Amino acid sequence: MGDIRRRGAVALGITGLVAPLTLALTSAPAEAASCTTQTGPYQKQVEKFLGRPVDGRQSPADCKAIQAFQNKHGITPAAGYAGPVTWGVMDLMNKQRAVGNNPDKDGKCPVNKGRIACVDLTLQLSWIQDGSRLVYGPVPVRTGRKGYVTRTGLKKIYWRDLHHVSTVYDVPMPYSQFFDGGQAFHSVNLSMWNPPGSHGCVNMTTADAKKYWSLLKVGDDVFVYGRKPGT
Repeated sequence: MGDIRRRGAVALGITGLVAPLTLALTSAPAEAASCTTQTGPYQKQVEKFLGRPVDGRQSPADCKAIQAFQNKHGITPAAGYAGPVTWGVMDLMNKQRAVGNNPDKDGKCPVNKGRIACVDLTLQLSWIQDGSRLVYGPVPVRTGRKGYVTRTGLKKIYWRDLHHVSTVYDVPMPYSQFFDGGQAFHSVNLSMWNPPGSHGCVNMTTADAKKYWSLLKVGDDVFVYGRKPGT
């Protein structure tokens, strides 16, 4: 998210998860941490998710596998501990995978608006549909953290800036498509499961942000609903 002030007047008013979720993302390395010997409260669940022997006891091999997952997705400290944050990310991934190619099966995103970008905060998924026809997605997204939640409701894209840079956080926001104040779809060089989340924007991988850029235009609808876990 960033300040969307621009030169001139600005009126303020899927590939994706069908393929394995671990594809098409980049991640920031976590700070180095030694591997813990401590068994975590979610040891069995984490072992099962990672394809490890499920015995509920931490082993050196378990720790290395957990630590690799934490490093990949920017979970700190990356000490290989099977705690609530690590399991929360894995549990969300499982729920995202279960959606398959039918993200609007509950009919929560409007089908009477033509082309619309939908954002499910609860599952941290987004997709584009045209009526009831799925156009692209669903894809994993990274929305606002506690205190910076992505606002819900029906909105419209009102400004697009291919090479936007936030004047609030001084960070690049490529492929920005603004739909609510300073909140926008844009790409980031982070894992989509990197906690705790954005400053309100809907973060996407570069590939997905490019696709959204090609499929959406000023005036297209955006519908945001649900509640991100932990907010």
